[in-house]
Amino acid sequence: MKLYYVYLLNCKDDSYYVGMTSNLEERLLQHNSGKFQDAYTFNRRPVKLMWAQQFTDPNIALDLEKKLKGWSRKKKIALILKDWEKLQKLSKNYSQFGKPE
Repeated sequence: MKLYYVYLLNCKDDSYYVGMTSNLEERLLQHNSGKFQDAYTFNRRPVKLMWAQQFTDPNIALDLEKKLKGWSRKKKIALILKDWEKLQKLSKNYSQFGKPE
């Protein structure tokens, strides 16, 4: 069974990068070696793996990758820290529920 990973990296400039791969170790080596000069992480090395999740269905992994790429920095940090309460608060639709007090 082939596995797929969605991962979140912290870059040298303190930005975050979200990606998907079927070989996490190899992909991390590629990011840190600068294998792809046009990659977002090329000038932001070294990068550090902060979070990853494994999947057997590539479509589910791809959907999550796309979702995480649209997340705010605060939500990504809450995910890394496994702060589920904060992540839930940051995910609320404030136009529907109003801002927390």
